[in-house]
Amino acid sequence: MPVLVCSDGFRVFLEQHCPVVAERFIPTPWCWGGRVQTLARVLIKSSPSVSYRNELIRTVDGGQISLDWVDNVDSVSYPDSISRPTVLLLPGLTGNSRQTYVLHAVRQATRRGYRAVVFNNRGFGGEDLLTPLTFSAADTSDLEHVVLHVREKFPQAPLLGAGVSLGGMLLLNYLARKGSEAGLLAGLTMSVSWDTLESCASLEQPINRLLFNRHLTGNLRRTITRHRKMLESVVDVDHSRTLREFDERYTSVMFGYKTCQDYYRDASPCYKLPRTTIPVLCLNAADDPFSPEHTIPMAEAQRLPNVALLVTARGGHIGFLEGLFPRGEGYMDRLFGQFVQAVFEHPQDLRGACGITDDPTDTQTD
Repeated sequence: MPVLVCSDGFRVFLEQHCPVVAERFIPTPWCWGGRVQTLARVLIKSSPSVSYRNELIRTVDGGQISLDWVDNVDSVSYPDSISRPTVLLLPGLTGNSRQTYVLHAVRQATRRGYRAVVFNNRGFGGEDLLTPLTFSAADTSDLEHVVLHVREKFPQAPLLGAGVSLGGMLLLNYLARKGSEAGLLAGLTMSVSWDTLESCASLEQPINRLLFNRHLTGNLRRTITRHRKMLESVVDVDHSRTLREFDERYTSVMFGYKTCQDYYRDASPCYKLPRTTIPVLCLNAADDPFSPEHTIPMAEAQRLPNVALLVTARGGHIGFLEGLFPRGEGYMDRLFGQFVQAVFEHPQDLRGACGITDDPTDTQTD
């Protein structure tokens, strides 16, 4: 059985409106470990057909952000676009709106009548980079801009944020920074790396380095190379072989940190969780090679009325595959769908369960 760590009130709400939290997760039998779960998801998970409407928005520093919308104009449950609930999705490192886990999440949201919008990090959504700046897990300025933009377009529509891997880290850091002014009803994270330094150390273990670290670093380098004309005068990442080397040469330099270790600490959500004020559900697997089990802040969550940690024994990183042929909907997808529906259909019950007296969306974001 998954371990659910949260306050009594939040537990009652989740078990009533999001029953998957109390279900036994039975991983795909031939996916015998976290690494296989992680790799198998990439190789065999289906890619539902999703048609996006792209929007490019400008930032205050002259950059641009690519948003991919699914407006769901045929929604039966919410025919009025003005009040149609909206899910804001944040992909993982090097990810975008075409990742399989994003496509499945969009499907879960739209089939329930909701609108979805994917926030592609700068330079990773196919758009040109207009300034020598991409993103970091600790810099929430672009996310703040996106939340404000969505709220201004649909001020009467409830908004929920959902982040995967690095996208979840960014969301948690944003929630900690904004507190009650986050402008979201709730947050949902999946496969977050809670302590970036420990995650980096885990990914430098020989097998993980071979299977994951080099691949991710290569993807980052290729993206930076695509924007070489804009970035070559600022940083040099050609010789980065690991994520740590990339962050030492690029991310920490680009965002003004004295050392890479300073950046890693600032990017780690485990230190900021008590500053969040809206309801947040966080899914992790104990065998995630990207996020060691000992870094999951179980004791902290037990003391916070608004945070729930759901930890499965197996599942890997963004895996959570179940059944013999796990191409379609999986455990993570079902959790996403049920929690999003619970938040949008029972917002007052959720606030009461988490001891929240004010509507967090009443306050506009800065």
